[in-house]
Amino acid sequence: MADWDPALYRRYEDERTRPARELLARVPHAAPRRVVDLGCGPGNSTELLVERWPDAEVVGLDNSPSMLASARQRLPRTPFVEADIATWRAPAPVDVIYTNATLQWLGDHRALLPRLFGELAPGGALAVQMPDNLDEPSHRAMREVAARPQFAAAGGAAATRQATCTVTGQTGEREELLGPAGYYELLAPLAASVDVWRTTYHHPMTSPAAIVEWLRGTGLRPFLDRLPSAAQADYLAAYERRIDAAYPRLPDGKRLLAFPRLFIVALKAGDS
Repeated sequence: MADWDPALYRRYEDERTRPARELLARVPHAAPRRVVDLGCGPGNSTELLVERWPDAEVVGLDNSPSMLASARQRLPRTPFVEADIATWRAPAPVDVIYTNATLQWLGDHRALLPRLFGELAPGGALAVQMPDNLDEPSHRAMREVAARPQFAAAGGAAATRQATCTVTGQTGEREELLGPAGYYELLAPLAASVDVWRTTYHHPMTSPAAIVEWLRGTGLRPFLDRLPSAAQADYLAAYERRIDAAYPRLPDGKRLLAFPRLFIVALKAGDS
């Protein structure tokens, strides 16, 4: 998949940072020494970590060179590392592993999350936020438009609940999340405590085109990247028509984009 576009991602930075801030608020660690932001993107989430724990060693990690360049410009005193979360290992035990809107792109969560939890120091915290929106009209429309003959024949993604993606540095698929009970059952035997919750944000958007612009920076990327450039504009036009129908215009002219997100904070036994 093509590299991420930091400028496109940042157009809705306030909306994207809100769940990052709310996840961080539920992390009880008072004075961590080592903090890692997995999938740091342009550094908006890393900035929250640096502000909360100014005395900690905070490191941002991402596999996108363009996102890392943007993050380094934003936080020139913070180290950022190019690496693949799928194979990452901490050089030393970490007090807080924080990952906002990233792990949904990686597969095999039954192996991934326990492995990440194992990188924690005693008393450490694993904090995770993931979009949980594959069943939303926005994402059903992606698959349904991609399944149309003209796009399927051009290499578009199949009409499945999964979208091929290489954001981890290897071809993989965005899988369905395990759900609150699934993640609790996965981490509870390992953790001193597990806090799992799901929040649906309702974002007022100015138009169907604005919703499409938001999703072009994230969920639409696997679908568009599989199409030749000549077909991408046609795909986006057809997709925007579906969005117009799925998110009706309200009396003030806005459209409400429902965006469910799943949160996890798992604490390791030991002093914090």
